Amino acid sequence: MDSSKPSFDELFERVITYPDFEFKERLNDLVGLDDQKGRLVKILSLLVNPSGIENWAKKYHKGATKVVNFVLKRPPLVILEGDVGSGKSELATTIGDAVARKEKIEISLLPLSLSTRGEGRVGQMTKLISAAFDYTIERAEKLKNKTSGTIGAVILLVDEADAIAQSRENEQMHHEDRAGVNAFIRGIDRIGIGKLPAAVIMCTNRLNMLDPAVKRRAADILRFGRPNEAQRNIVLKGALDELGLSVKNIESIVAATGKLDDREYGFTFSDLTQRLIPAIVLDAYPDKSVSAERTLEIAKELIPTPPFKEK
Repeated sequence: MDSSKPSFDELFERVITYPDFEFKERLNDLVGLDDQKGRLVKILSLLVNPSGIENWAKKYHKGATKVVNFVLKRPPLVILEGDVGSGKSELATTIGDAVARKEKIEISLLPLSLSTRGEGRVGQMTKLISAAFDYTIERAEKLKNKTSGTIGAVILLVDEADAIAQSRENEQMHHEDRAGVNAFIRGIDRIGIGKLPAAVIMCTNRLNMLDPAVKRRAADILRFGRPNEAQRNIVLKGALDELGLSVKNIESIVAATGKLDDREYGFTFSDLTQRLIPAIVLDAYPDKSVSAERTLEIAKELIPTPPFKEK
């Protein structure tokens, strides 16, 4: 077995640094997810910069040290779980901009590459995951300031988390996968014990597949579903208003993208923003304007992404 440590580029797709105007715009485009946005900003802000809640307690609840300690002792992990196309991965990728602006610090996002799962060779997965946490912790240690909180922070992003953190209760699980999960849990604990300005975000559409010990370490588990009628209205109205469609026209399209008598599920957020709206525009481009009638036809013809079903 090659004992050399994997390179940074082998482990991470790229490094994203916030604040960044592009990611601010992308975050603003995620309409209908205000609750998840607000909760995630609060959680991450406290994980990467705990002085915030200490200042809050001094201002509003002097002497509430036990309460503050309970909050600060939460593991540095947040799990985003939900259906495909529900916006969880995009939110995980862009939320760091809001946290950076709120805390007035620079934040680095390290998106873990799916190749980190390795090829099943003995010790490989464990080595790769351990190295990923090593790089994360090394960066975070340089940003910790003993006198003034933090001068920056690091977020480790693990998309499709069930690929590397499956439940060890599965009898058919390979021993190398079990070792990888153990390494992942140790990495979470290392960040927490070190009280480092770092956090881990995991995204999954198979929450039940995650190891119970991983789920227990989550400071919060945010759930994402398909947009309801009000959320679909927010998404579609913002775009279709610009094309001259009336409120009544938009309401018809909102209804057509929800559950129907012959369909038990509606459109996902990505169905609306990446498929339906572009399809409406491209249908009219370049020789005619968008019409309400044709827009409704397209909405009825387009088949939404089926819900994810575990095998």
